[in-house]
Amino acid sequence: MAGILKRRSRVSDEIPTASMADIAFLLLIFFLVTTVFSEERGLSLVLPEQQSEEVEINPKNIITFYVVGDGVVEIRRGDSPDKQTIDFQQVEAVARQELAANNRLIVSVKTAPDANYVDMVNVLDEVKLAGASRISLQEWDRSTE
Repeated sequence: MAGILKRRSRVSDEIPTASMADIAFLLLIFFLVTTVFSEERGLSLVLPEQQSEEVEINPKNIITFYVVGDGVVEIRRGDSPDKQTIDFQQVEAVARQELAANNRLIVSVKTAPDANYVDMVNVLDEVKLAGASRISLQEWDRSTE
């Protein structure tokens, strides 16, 4: 028994890559399962149900905000041809004043096709801050007015 030699195990200087693909796929699945995607909320509006009959509305009960763009808003009260030009930050004050004077008021927001979406949202936010509950949204066709 004197001649038994023990073999030394050599430490390998290579990195084992046999299971790298498995680890990569497990990490990929882990991140896909645990990732939370944010949802776009959009505008929170409750739309009325569609009515088959048309209702006549007195023009005195309508105020129209025309969203021109670049923060500029034109106001027309009722069927008056006169328009007042204001900045969108003034919409809340004007709408609040008009709503206090007429509790049956319908606020119409008409947006020009070339106006920015953010301008329409700003005006709509101001109208909601004023406490308007009856709001009409329309695209503004300048050729008909």
